[in-house]
Amino acid sequence: MPGTPDATVAETILAFDYGRRRIGVAVGQTITASASPLGVIRNNAAGADLAKIAALIREWRPNRLIVGLPMHADGSTSELQHVLDAFIDQLKAFALPIDTVDERYTSLEAEAELRQARARGARGRISRQQIDSTAAVLIAERYLAHRGN
Repeated sequence: MPGTPDATVAETILAFDYGRRRIGVAVGQTITASASPLGVIRNNAAGADLAKIAALIREWRPNRLIVGLPMHADGSTSELQHVLDAFIDQLKAFALPIDTVDERYTSLEAEAELRQARARGARGRISRQQIDSTAAVLIAERYLAHRGN
């Protein structure tokens, strides 16, 4: 049946929503094709907090890393592409397969989801960290929905 995940291949993934200051992180798995937010890691001119990424990898033991590709609406690459490539090079140190997923509009979708949750009764202010980690969830879910295609 098309679109049905292969239940014989259980795989855990870590997904990253790259940003210059923060990188949203989510964990997902292939059996349910779902993901959950893990928060954010720091990022700056010196690079991502690799110690935090290493700790997440030890904790979740992913089979694969997924990185969202920031693209323009027309599908062309973003001005962030060169720094994203450097981030992907940093991730190669963990010796895990790395895939990329088009992340267009994930931050907008994430903010809309969080606003809907507030409308349904969730409390508190929507933070940039929540938006970034929710965007990472959407990146993970896009990968899980389209893997193998």
